[in-house]
Amino acid sequence: MLTSTSTSLFALIAALVLQACLWQVPAASGLPGCARDLEREAQGRGISVELFEDLEELTRLVDISYCVGSSGLYKPFRCLSHCSEFGGFELITTWNTGPLLSDSCGYIALSHPPFAKRIIVAFRGTYSITNAIVDLAIMPQAYVPYPPVDDGEPSAQNSCLNCTVHAGFLKSWNDSRTIVLPAVLDARAQYPDYDIVLVGHSLGGAVAALAGLEMHLRGLNPRVTTFGEPRIGNRALEHFIDTVFNLTGSESRPGPDTNQTTIPFRRVSHINDPVPLLPLEEWGYEMHAGEIYISKPALPPSVSDLEHCDGDTDPHCISGTDNLHERRLQLWTALLQTDDDDEGIFRRHPPVAAAEETQMQRIFSRAKSDDIEQSLSLIPVRFRLWELLFAHRDYFWRLGLCVPGGDPGSWRWF
Repeated sequence: MLTSTSTSLFALIAALVLQACLWQVPAASGLPGCARDLEREAQGRGISVELFEDLEELTRLVDISYCVGSSGLYKPFRCLSHCSEFGGFELITTWNTGPLLSDSCGYIALSHPPFAKRIIVAFRGTYSITNAIVDLAIMPQAYVPYPPVDDGEPSAQNSCLNCTVHAGFLKSWNDSRTIVLPAVLDARAQYPDYDIVLVGHSLGGAVAALAGLEMHLRGLNPRVTTFGEPRIGNRALEHFIDTVFNLTGSESRPGPDTNQTTIPFRRVSHINDPVPLLPLEEWGYEMHAGEIYISKPALPPSVSDLEHCDGDTDPHCISGTDNLHERRLQLWTALLQTDDDDEGIFRRHPPVAAAEETQMQRIFSRAKSDDIEQSLSLIPVRFRLWELLFAHRDYFWRLGLCVPGGDPGSWRWF
C-alpha cells in the first residue's frame, strides 16, 4: 500500500487531473464523450452533416466582417481573411459607423451559383475593450417592434407587451438599418429568388438578432445565425422572438428526415464562451430558444460535438455551464476521499458511490496532463471577465484573421 504521504500527493495530483478533464466534460452532463454522443442520437439532439457544413461556412463568412474597419474588404470580394474561398461572391457594400458603443460594422454580399443563392448580411463583433465593458453594462429600454412610429402603427399581431431590450444593441441596429435595409431591399428586388441570410458573431450576433426580427416582421423571412450571441432583452422579448421564429415548435428542431439547414434562427453557443451568459439574468436579461451547442472546448469541432438544445435555457447546453464549477467541486471533494492500492485500483470511501468511482476511472483514462495548467480556475464562465474584455471567441476555426491578437481563449492565464 502507498504511504499516507504518497496517498495525499496522489490525491492532490489526481484532483488537478480531474479538474483538467472536467473542462472536457460538457456542462450538466456526467457522461463521457462516447455515451453523450449516444444520448444525443437517442434523443434526436444531434445535428445533420448538412447543417454542420452550413454553420462552418457561416463562421468563415462572419470572420470576413472583421476585415471591415481594419485591413479592408474590397470589390468584387477581396480581403485578408477567407474571401478567396468564395469566388462566386459579389460585395454590395460595407458599413462602419465608428468605434463607439452604438456603432456597427459589417458587409452585405451576394452569393451567386455555384454557391447557394443568398443575400448575406454579416455583422462584426467587437474587439474593443471599452465596447465590451460598456455594451454589457447598458440598461434596457422599451422595445417596440416593426413598424416603428415613422412607418405606421404596429399591428396587434406584432405587439410585444412589456418587452425591453438592451439599449446599446438596439441603437447599434437603428444606426445601421438606414444602410442595411435599403441595400437588402434593392438586392431582393433584383434577385427575388435569393434567400436573405443574416450572420453575426459575439456582440454582432445581438445586432443580427434584432435585424432579423425586424426583417421577419417586414415579411422578408430571413434566416438568422449567430455565434456567441449575448442576451438581448427580457423574458417578454425572448418569448416574442421564439414566437416570431417559431422556435418553440418543430421548426426549431427538425427531425432526422428533414432539412435542418432551413431552421429560421440558429443561436450557436460554445462551452467556453461567456458572452451568451451576459448581460446577467440578475439584470433582467434572458436567452431565447434556437440554441445549437458546441460542447468541445478545442478547435475544430466535429458533427458529434454539436447538438440541438431544448427551449430557452437547456441545462445540457450553455445555461448549464453556470453550475459547472459546483459539479467540479463536488467531484473534487469525492476524489480527495478516495485512494488506491499499489496496483492503482480505486478503493471507495464513503460518500463516494460506485457510479462516481466508475466516472473517476473514466476521467483518468481520458485526462491529459498538458491541460492541467489551464484548468485551475473554478470561476463560472459568465464571470471570466478577462475574456469579456475582448469578447472574441473562436467558433469552428480561428476567427479574426484580420484582427491582431486573435482569440484570447488560446492564451495562458496562469
